[in-house]
Amino acid sequence: MKHLRSHLTGIDQGDVALFSDFETGGEMWTGTGLRERRKAVWFTQAFRKEPVVQLSVSLWDVDMGAPIRAELVAENITPQRFEIVFRTWADTRVARLRVAWMAIGELADDNDWDV
Repeated sequence: MKHLRSHLTGIDQGDVALFSDFETGGEMWTGTGLRERRKAVWFTQAFRKEPVVQLSVSLWDVDMGAPIRAELVAENITPQRFEIVFRTWADTRVARLRVAWMAIGELADDNDWDV
């Protein structure tokens, strides 16, 4: 559990189109085996420390001819940014993916001292 030390709790959120490989013939749609897509997201304002980041799929367009195998995680979280990471493998074909995210964390206070 993340403990916040003050009333200065910030919540930032967004919705990111991660890829649309159906339109471009990209590897998520045409490839097989282990595939990965990453996208950096910058917060509107920096947090005091690394926030908690929650991801969810807001658009999921997949081929139903094979099992859906996927992993969606937030990695490299800093007070300023994080990376959305989507992975699939085997014969799963993903045409396009959009990801909603929310970050919750502590904001800096004017009374904080940088010693």
